[in-house]
Amino acid sequence: MLRLRFRRVLPGMGARLREWLAELTERASEVRLTFVDETVRPEQAYLLGTSEGDVLVYAIEVEDVERSQAAYSGSRHAIDAEHKAVMEECLGERIELLPLYDVSLDTDSEAKSE
Repeated sequence: MLRLRFRRVLPGMGARLREWLAELTERASEVRLTFVDETVRPEQAYLLGTSEGDVLVYAIEVEDVERSQAAYSGSRHAIDAEHKAVMEECLGERIELLPLYDVSLDTDSEAKSE
C-alpha cells in the first residue's frame, strides 16, 4: 500500500533535514534492515518549497500498514531512534490530504475476471 505524508519543516531546519536524508542514503544498508521489520519496499522523501516554507513529502510503500507502524514504534534499530529524533527536531505540523484518485492493481480480482 502506498502512503504519502506531508509535514511542515520548521523554520531554519531545511538544511539539517537535507543532511539527515543524505545520511540515510549513505546508510542505506542499515535502512534496509528496518524495511524487513516494517514490510517496507521503497521509501522516498522530497522537500517542496512553498510560499509558507518547506514541506517534507514522504512516500512509502508497505505491505502491512499496522505491522509497519508497530515495528517502527517499537524498533530497536539505532537508525530508527536517530530518525525519530531528527524528525522531531525538524518537523512541524502534519498536513492532512485525502487522495482524489486512488486505484491499484488487485492481482486476485484481476486473475478471477480472466
